[in-house]
Amino acid sequence: MSPNCIFCRIIKGEIKAEKVDESDNFIAIRDAHPKTQGHTLIIPKMHLVTIIDLPNKLGNELLEFTKKISYSLLEKKYGDGFNVIMNNLAPAGQVVEHAHIHIIPRKEGDGLRSLA
Repeated sequence: MSPNCIFCRIIKGEIKAEKVDESDNFIAIRDAHPKTQGHTLIIPKMHLVTIIDLPNKLGNELLEFTKKISYSLLEKKYGDGFNVIMNNLAPAGQVVEHAHIHIIPRKEGDGLRSLA
């Protein structure tokens, strides 16, 4: 844990956030500045800066957790599709220096542009 990291402080319960789900090593919270309704962040509980820092042994758990949250967003009708995005380091748009994945529910004609 990093004492000045906002995500570490959320994980420790020092800062309130809308928790969606949790596993042994990850937490899912609603984005504080959502691009669409249901925009959710998947955050490792361990302080890591990028996906490169994620231990390989956590890769399957991260994928399974991301799939679970994505499916839940579709089931709850937040969107008819979704983007899974991870910004790694400042040049790629990473603002908080704690690894996190964005799951952004999408609907036809929502006006958002994708990077791909």
